[in-house]
Amino acid sequence: MGTSRNMVSFDWAIKRLLRNKANFKVLEGFLSELLHRKIIIKNICESEGNQSDKKNKSNRVDILVEADGRELVIIELQFSGQDDYFQRMLYGVSKSISEHLQKGEPYSKVRKVYSVNIVYFDLGEGDDYVYHGTTVFTGMHTNLELKLNAKQQQLYRTDCIGDLYPEYYIIKVGKFNDVAEDTLDEWIYYLKNNQINDDFTAQGIDAARIILAYEKLSAEDKLEHDRMLEENRNRESEILTAFSDGEFKGRAEGEVERTQLKADLKAKDDQLKESIRKIICNLSASDMDMKQIAQCTNLPIEEVQRFMI
Repeated sequence: MGTSRNMVSFDWAIKRLLRNKANFKVLEGFLSELLHRKIIIKNICESEGNQSDKKNKSNRVDILVEADGRELVIIELQFSGQDDYFQRMLYGVSKSISEHLQKGEPYSKVRKVYSVNIVYFDLGEGDDYVYHGTTVFTGMHTNLELKLNAKQQQLYRTDCIGDLYPEYYIIKVGKFNDVAEDTLDEWIYYLKNNQINDDFTAQGIDAARIILAYEKLSAEDKLEHDRMLEENRNRESEILTAFSDGEFKGRAEGEVERTQLKADLKAKDDQLKESIRKIICNLSASDMDMKQIAQCTNLPIEEVQRFMI
């Protein structure tokens, strides 16, 4: 593998560089590799994540792209863990659909939406680093996929119902092993390492080398970029520290609970043994012999003898 060049981080690039129309080719290249077809960006819409305010401490970074064919693409980055992130993905898609359907328009005008989620935490359980989710309707009795009829195929120019529904992509950056086996991996390598190797050939990667080169930033932008990276590192450190503290506290509390449980079990065991001893002593006082007591208590004679000592 060839030498690598230091690039600005993708989240900073989205906030400061990639919304400029002259730089669309970078996002176009990334999306083309991910969606496996040529993507041309017509416009980048404003969304709540498109903020360049220096005081914005949120780790949420998203951008809403309008592509040819009236398609919408949400690109979202998330650094810290969020248990309800899957619902947030759904909400973001639903909001984009409703906001881009004009009042009075027929449902056939609902936009196709792609939700691209670049997450730097371990979302869900799974060992892959790229996941793709679609909508499919399958017959419960025939197990066959539901199709569009001829009239609907003409209306939507597709025979696949899933093409009408949102599609979700999840890139789990931390799961990537830094081995770029294809052109999409080259982009994921950059997302993880803020570096682009000289031998990378993915779509848009040449433009990224020029536009996202760290050394070409102004002194002010370098300071702002480095400040944001430091904030991200501090945030990650705080999360790891909180997790470590919580894990340590959990182990300590668990040890206390186990000790208490053992004490409770021993007390109950001692109480049971004392009850059995009293029963055996009472039976013995009633002139029962050892064999009769063993039969009454369903205990071996050796056990009866131990209780009578």
